[in-house]
Amino acid sequence: MALSAKEKVQARTRRHERVRNKITGTPERPRLSVYRSLDHIYAQIIDDLSGKTLVAASTLTKAVKGKKGKGSSGGNIEGAKAVGAKVASLAKEKNISKVVFDRGGYLYHGRVKALAEAAREGGLVF
Repeated sequence: MALSAKEKVQARTRRHERVRNKITGTPERPRLSVYRSLDHIYAQIIDDLSGKTLVAASTLTKAVKGKKGKGSSGGNIEGAKAVGAKVASLAKEKNISKVVFDRGGYLYHGRVKALAEAAREGGLVF
């Protein structure tokens, strides 16, 4: 029996809560959080102690939008790689080199994995 869309979201939320119980972003090692929708992918570097987003990038930002190839959308691996590279470069500008990775309840596979690997190539350590 297949899960409804509402049940899938609830299951992902439960998985994300389990992940968040184990990891927290600190000023020395903030949290790299990933959100994936059908059309786009978003990444934020967050300091949970102060409750502030330090760096953010997504396939909707102008710097990432312009790098996509012809006919591609933000909902693919190339878009995820571009977001990973962009968030890593923005983090470097703010002297952030070490983060903890929050996969947001998603499997470490496909777009989430591509974003993480691109961020690592960009210089982030996690």
